[in-house]
Amino acid sequence: DMDEQALESCKSLFNKSAHDCMELFCDVTHEDACQNAIKHVLQQHGKIDILFNNAGITQRGVFLNTKTEVFKRVMDVNFYGSLYCTKAALESLIKQKGQIIVNESVAGVAPLVGRTGYSASKHALHGLFTSLRCELRHKGVHVMIVCPGFIKTNLQLRALDSNGNIATHKQTRIGKQSAPKEAAIQIVKQAARKNDMVLLTGMGKMGYVISRLAPKLYERIMTYRFKQELNE
Repeated sequence: DMDEQALESCKSLFNKSAHDCMELFCDVTHEDACQNAIKHVLQQHGKIDILFNNAGITQRGVFLNTKTEVFKRVMDVNFYGSLYCTKAALESLIKQKGQIIVNESVAGVAPLVGRTGYSASKHALHGLFTSLRCELRHKGVHVMIVCPGFIKTNLQLRALDSNGNIATHKQTRIGKQSAPKEAAIQIVKQAARKNDMVLLTGMGKMGYVISRLAPKLYERIMTYRFKQELNE
């Protein structure tokens, strides 16, 4: 993680519950940093049973006005960060017949207005890990893709605007935000069941189904609900 204060807070919670925990500061946009982080984990624990690719960043802005460096930044974090960590940990995961969990998004399986860079990065993740699943299943490694809807986290507070600055215009969303704890509980349950894909939140499930069965209807509904962001 890049948030050292949050890392320390998380470690304290684990230590209070008598769990062995180590925290690592890591910029996932750098492959060598990811390799070093995985190396430290293996040195201390000797193995990796589960890799949860959770690093992410978002952006808000219409494609026409968004600078190309914003797309690159989003891809570096969302796509390459997961790729680098998975590549570094894969040998141990195969040895342990472990599990890879990827925090994707409904935006990885359906379009999302005003977030072309974010959606592109999540679609790329979906393609990477559904294909990787095919390569790893016979080796005993399970790959689970998590597609949340709107979860109440700090992700949106650090969303990039069209120029790469922190976005100041209000986020448009459909339905209520779910609590992170509720999402985490569901992820743990579904991981234990080794499901291939998990759709979190009722709105996320509904969006996925409509986008598959009636894509033009989905496009009209989404464009209408997000039209304010299209007028930036």
